[in-house]
Amino acid sequence: MKRIVSALFYLVIVFAAISASAQVTASAYRRGISIHVGGEASAFQPDYAGNGIAQTSSNRLYGVGAYFDVDLSRWVQIEGEGHWLRFNEFENIGQNTYMIGPKVPIIDFHRWTPYGKFLIGWGSGPGWLNGRATAFAYGGGLEYQWTRRLTIRAFDFEEQYWNTDPTLHPYGASAGISYRVFGGRGR
Repeated sequence: MKRIVSALFYLVIVFAAISASAQVTASAYRRGISIHVGGEASAFQPDYAGNGIAQTSSNRLYGVGAYFDVDLSRWVQIEGEGHWLRFNEFENIGQNTYMIGPKVPIIDFHRWTPYGKFLIGWGSGPGWLNGRATAFAYGGGLEYQWTRRLTIRAFDFEEQYWNTDPTLHPYGASAGISYRVFGGRGR
């Protein structure tokens, strides 16, 4: 019984120490809105090799992308991105995507920030898809705050869902760099 009481007493002390704070507002967090714009290089498996069938392509698609991040607060961020995957096409099968959605940073560890995201938009397939298809993407990545204005996107992985016939599930990774064009201190 004494061990249980001692253990509960120590737990109460530990939780009190964790919740106690000398500052009302944490000084390490930035205030206000900031906007970052960047570019990236991408490699994707298009999940389409022609003939109207969703299948693994023998070629990976490579291309470039552009993105922006609007940081409204520490936990509320919006990301928009576009990918133009036109290199290493198999039978003229390329893919373009334009998406926007929430981005959630998980934790700041020194200058590293892992994050998760969910995007919605559309995709088009030059040479094989007439028009465009609704597309969803979910994924995440890791960013490194290099300077006050420059952030390196070490990697960004996403899997997409294209609502088309056939239904496609392309996936891929990107890496890039962004520049803070507006707003408070760095991330």
